[in-house]
Amino acid sequence: MEKEKPMDRLLCGDVGYGKTEVAIRGAFKACMDQKQVAYLVPTTILANQQYEAFKDRMKKYPIKIEVLNRFKTKKEQEEIVKKLKLGEIDIIIGTHRILSKDIEFKNLGFLIIDEEHRFGVKDKEKIKKLKTNVDVLSMTATPIPRTLHMSIVGIRDMSCLYEPPQNRRPVQTYVLEYDNEVIKEAIIKELERGGQVFYLYNKTETIERKVNQILELVPEAKVGFAHGKMSGKELEDIMIDFVNKEINVLVCTTILESGIDIPNANTIIVEDADRLGLAQLYQIRGRVGRSDKQAYAYITYKRDKLINEVAEKRLKAIKEFTEFGSGFKIAMRDLEIRGAGSLIGEMQHGHMEQVGYDTYCKLLDEVVKEMKGIEVEEDIDITIDINVSSYIPDSYIENGSQKIEVYQNIALCRNEEDIKNIQEDITDRFGKIPKEVYNLLEIAKIKEKCKQNGIIKISQKGNNIIFVFNPESFTIDIDKLINVYKNRIKFSPGKEPYITYKLNTAQNVLKEITEFLKI
Repeated sequence: MEKEKPMDRLLCGDVGYGKTEVAIRGAFKACMDQKQVAYLVPTTILANQQYEAFKDRMKKYPIKIEVLNRFKTKKEQEEIVKKLKLGEIDIIIGTHRILSKDIEFKNLGFLIIDEEHRFGVKDKEKIKKLKTNVDVLSMTATPIPRTLHMSIVGIRDMSCLYEPPQNRRPVQTYVLEYDNEVIKEAIIKELERGGQVFYLYNKTETIERKVNQILELVPEAKVGFAHGKMSGKELEDIMIDFVNKEINVLVCTTILESGIDIPNANTIIVEDADRLGLAQLYQIRGRVGRSDKQAYAYITYKRDKLINEVAEKRLKAIKEFTEFGSGFKIAMRDLEIRGAGSLIGEMQHGHMEQVGYDTYCKLLDEVVKEMKGIEVEEDIDITIDINVSSYIPDSYIENGSQKIEVYQNIALCRNEEDIKNIQEDITDRFGKIPKEVYNLLEIAKIKEKCKQNGIIKISQKGNNIIFVFNPESFTIDIDKLINVYKNRIKFSPGKEPYITYKLNTAQNVLKEITEFLKI
């Protein structure tokens, strides 16, 4: 925020990791510098909750905070709009209402966008027009593919919160076909330990029928329901009843997705989960497990229903990513499932089908570097064909996806430091490294040395190793090599110059190649 260039930063942190805390401190700093703050949230309930949090934290300071949403009367709204224009309000917290044409600020300095993935691109374009030289902080646990992609390729800055609050436990997640007995057992289990249950049912028209079904299953439960079509007063009353434990099962639509914080609710049941997005499912699951109690999530879909491939991938991902810090991985998986979308324009996702995501990022990175005047190093593919076993045996890593991940990590190494880090990581995760994997890492080191020396290929023929050079970058001192190796090397000039090196023994090929490259 201190920099001359306006900030546009994405803050990525898991559900309940304290993104709001960062926002409160940023807002306080802006107010102390005589600037106004706009805090944009996706839902009315969340706006009220954040309003209370801000008021509580800043009650000792002369900071005027207001909330603007549909719960306010027309007269109250007009009054707030007038005060904003005159600069009498320091922090305004609100839903899409603060993007309306009639909203004007006297001196807006800081814009916070909560649950960034919930706003469409059109909204974001409106946000940009609020003012061009405003610091912007977008917060999310699971950024939409377009935003994440922009951060990865360096168009936007990104910060990540990695550490969970103390005493937190990951939510135990079950993905299963809908079964009345399982649901009944889950509700009873939670109520018996004095907890509360969220039941996500996303059909407003039949929500009351669902309440009656739950009462039939668990007659002792005190069931309430909430949805977005209710008036502000009704919603507020139900949420107060739930907080005060007068209701212990709350049937609600996706309005609970954003930021509702009830530590005593530690079981969530989701019906028709295949109809929800991956980020949505992740956010919904994050409504439980906000205390030190073990929390449970039952992600269900209709019995015998044929689920399409994308929905199946989403359900598989939500089941796979249960540990802390998964929000970012979920967003990356979403990026893989949906593609990255358009940087300029309104598409939030879509595939770079022609080139693939990695290649697209690489090309984009090269163009950005060129425009900044940074020299782009050409990435030369080095071929190494020698009689050495280098692979990951099944006896060392059984899991196929983990094996591919390790291969990818080794392939992405850019220097010896990277290779050393990978080696430590593999030892840490899977134990003592076998000879074959050690050879794989040694070959990665040799590739790096080859790049430095302009070598494009190393091959083995019997007892001879052949080093083929790139003719454009051939600067090798042959006389020096002849002094060291005498008649064990032979130089062949030509279109692609090469050196034939005779091995001392065939016992340690990699060691001899490494020594040769050093010289």
